[in-house]
Amino acid sequence: MTIDLRSDTVTKPTKGMLNAMMSAEVGDDVFKEDPTVNALEERLANMFGKEKALFFPSGSMANQTAIKLHTQPGEQVICDKYAHIYNYEAGGAAFNSGVSCHLIDGERGMFNAQQVIQAINPDAFYYSQTSLVEVENTTNKGGGACWDFEELKKIRTVCDTHDLGYHLDGARLWNALIAKNETPKQYGQIFDTISVCLSKGLGCPIGSVLIGDESIMKKSIHLRKVFGGNMRQVGYLAAAGLYALDHNMDRLAEDHKKAKDIGQALFDLSIIKVVEPIETNIVIFELESHVDEAEFLQQLTDKNIHIISMGSNKLRMVTHLDYTDQMHERLLDVLNEF
Repeated sequence: MTIDLRSDTVTKPTKGMLNAMMSAEVGDDVFKEDPTVNALEERLANMFGKEKALFFPSGSMANQTAIKLHTQPGEQVICDKYAHIYNYEAGGAAFNSGVSCHLIDGERGMFNAQQVIQAINPDAFYYSQTSLVEVENTTNKGGGACWDFEELKKIRTVCDTHDLGYHLDGARLWNALIAKNETPKQYGQIFDTISVCLSKGLGCPIGSVLIGDESIMKKSIHLRKVFGGNMRQVGYLAAAGLYALDHNMDRLAEDHKKAKDIGQALFDLSIIKVVEPIETNIVIFELESHVDEAEFLQQLTDKNIHIISMGSNKLRMVTHLDYTDQMHERLLDVLNEF
């Protein structure tokens, strides 16, 4: 039995999802003639109370398109120092949009409205113009932390006051919605654009969707083409998204519970220096300085347990759809042996 907790992207489609994919009605999506893609986009737009949604092959492409929709070359984006758009999208903000990032030193990937105000550049010719605020919920490097919705609303007010765009990287927003008992429409009411991922917690093989109102989204299909993201009979993949929305949302709570179980098991080990707070499906922990990280990882690998290193003795586990109860009991037994 192999236990893979490197990421929630390692999941494979279930039999039910595969059946939905193989029976999908398809057409040429470049001509907007794929009925299954159209149904997915319409459903997600309605879920968030927005007018438009567009299917993308990846979350990075969806985020990069959003940045370009909101900015002009030479302008600046405010985001946290842990932000995915800054750390893990290959410098795309600079390469694709010609913008710089003003990094806020937040707490576990989150910041507050006052920090946004302080980060906005003065209106002077020698500063880059601040044009966009970007947040990520849940926070990846922040260990799956969920934003305080009231703080997000305060940041919305700052954006309105200073005429700034407001984008949500919602790669794991589904996890936050379940953990905090929030709704998509709440987020649709305060963000201009939202990207959501279907291939993480929801278990799809591929796909993200960018959501917003027509006024901001009207150039999105052109930008997707520029980035090489237009697809043809992609309804087979969109069908997986529709299936996931019907069957894989509520079960995210199971992933969250298992993550908390793992956190407690790690907390009880003398070789663990710290376990970061666990709200959703990501567990980040740090080994004591005298513990050899490579040796610890190898001991897990020898038992067919795979996790990921974040450097400096920090490690990460991510629970997901394919992490079964049997695997969970096995992992807890192995941890108790340390």
